[in-house]
Amino acid sequence: MRWYKLGLIVTTLAALATPAAAQTWPAKPVKIVVPFGPGGPADVYARIVGQGLTEAFKQQFIIENKPGAGSLIGTEVVAKSAPDGYTLLMMSNTHTVNETLFAKRPYDLMRDLIPVAPVNSSDLVMVVHPSVPAKTLQEFVALAKVQPGKLSYASSGPGTPYHMAGELFKSMSGTDILHIPHKGSAEARNDVMGGHVQMMFDAVTAMKGSIDAGEVRALATTGLQRSSVMPNVPTVNESGVPGYEATIWLGIMAPKGTPKEIVDKLNAEIGKIIAKPEIREAWAKQGAVPMTMTPDQFGAYLKQDIEKWAKVIKTAGIAIQ
Repeated sequence: MRWYKLGLIVTTLAALATPAAAQTWPAKPVKIVVPFGPGGPADVYARIVGQGLTEAFKQQFIIENKPGAGSLIGTEVVAKSAPDGYTLLMMSNTHTVNETLFAKRPYDLMRDLIPVAPVNSSDLVMVVHPSVPAKTLQEFVALAKVQPGKLSYASSGPGTPYHMAGELFKSMSGTDILHIPHKGSAEARNDVMGGHVQMMFDAVTAMKGSIDAGEVRALATTGLQRSSVMPNVPTVNESGVPGYEATIWLGIMAPKGTPKEIVDKLNAEIGKIIAKPEIREAWAKQGAVPMTMTPDQFGAYLKQDIEKWAKVIKTAGIAIQ
């Protein structure tokens, strides 16, 4: 009986402590884990958001890069961290792809983490080497259909957003195009600009210089609306593949069990940060569009994205052990 009463006391104290901890949060520095290397989009935008949160909460939000295994290493660290609001994850659509791509993962995204807020999305651009006779997306699709398996597209590696954009395009356009994976985006770009591979999907800002220089030809961008960086380039959606959309997006998640009060505080402040005129203006020049959702809306978005890429991966027969 004594142990039973002691158990009730401990449980009650724990229940009372959670709201109190949420009210005083953050009482120490908060860590935002980026499961990718320094200098990439996730790292760059995490630092912008982290600085904004530091200013808003008067407490340090520290960026910690933990790359490796296609984002699995850093994500596992967050998934297994204490749900106290002091460890957050900067995640991307790589995570929703990985839910199907990797048969074995040390975590389950929607079971072990909870959505906090999206950050932004960026369009990709589909480019071809100048030697490719197609001047429009419609002409490229027609060319691919009369030469099944003869044309190829480059990516920065299996499971990357660029690879998935290519597989989604093949699925929705009814084309058979050979995927040539590379060790990174720079290597893939060089192969396309050298004419060794005919086509690739890449970040708008990364490819703009090469497009302007005539080293590659832009056929279409991948958002539902035209890119602010390339307004004269039509979208895949308006060029004969209706409904096509393949962007790179970023968001914040936290370990499952993180108090709702903390999640709501973070969501509100992140929304304020990305709504700042100077942020929107700077991001527009980079082709990035701020995304605003409640935690529940972001959760629904994540589930839809997991289902979307699961269909593409299963159709293409892609699997990584």
